[in-house]
Amino acid sequence: MKIGIDSYCYHRYFGEVYDFQKDPGQSLTFEDVISRSIDLGVDGVSLETCFFPQNDPEFLPRIKDLIDKGGLEPVVAWGHPDGFEGGKKPEAAIDLLNHLKTCHILNAEVMRIVVSSLTFRHEPHEPQIENVSRILKNIMPQVEDAGVKLAIENHFDFTSDEIIEILNRVNSDSLGVTFDTGNALRIGENPVIAARKLIDKIFATHMKDVAPLYGGNPEDWYFFASVPIGKGVIDFPALIRVFEENHYPGMMTLEIDYLDPRYGDEDQAVTESIRYLKNLRL
Repeated sequence: MKIGIDSYCYHRYFGEVYDFQKDPGQSLTFEDVISRSIDLGVDGVSLETCFFPQNDPEFLPRIKDLIDKGGLEPVVAWGHPDGFEGGKKPEAAIDLLNHLKTCHILNAEVMRIVVSSLTFRHEPHEPQIENVSRILKNIMPQVEDAGVKLAIENHFDFTSDEIIEILNRVNSDSLGVTFDTGNALRIGENPVIAARKLIDKIFATHMKDVAPLYGGNPEDWYFFASVPIGKGVIDFPALIRVFEENHYPGMMTLEIDYLDPRYGDEDQAVTESIRYLKNLRL
């Protein structure tokens, strides 16, 4: 079992502070996150393109050098927060395709993508599925030629069955899933059962444990708040067994979005979560 860290764990330090969160008062760079990943002894990193600096031609070669020196496996993560906006934004495909070059520079085989989001989850799903499938079907020849695999995240938008429907409509071996354990539960699925449904098409993961937020509003998306892995309600031993029994070759990549304030700061939660996953691996 390979273990990774998604840079989104540190989103507040990259400037994305939710309205109900505190600004940490300091910032981090991708170099900092990669160095921290190396310190924690993980196997890979997932890098969120939404936080990439603009107008820095040396950024990707510099990151590539750090990744190589650390012996890390990279994943490129595109589309936060809304991706194709449930099919309303087909022009976003231009930016996605531009990041095929990012994959080549970093030697990343997988790009996580977002096709909808919680913003659109209450809108009719069938039109979203149809429009998203059409967009993906149009771009997959270029993706396949580039030798990259796209992995749709269940981004608190579609159920596992709906994602399978998109995959079937597009019908490409280069299109699969980034399975987010916490988002599966938030949309009302059992993450273990959802993982079994999707396992043959999972190319990447977001290992996210969640628990009900004390005093929170169940109508809020963050009611099931991120907590260190092992502190929440998701059965991670059973989940990992699904991956191991099916010989999943990718990474178990930690992600944290809204961290329950009772658990300190993100780096503490990252450290505790990685320790848990390593012990589980043993």
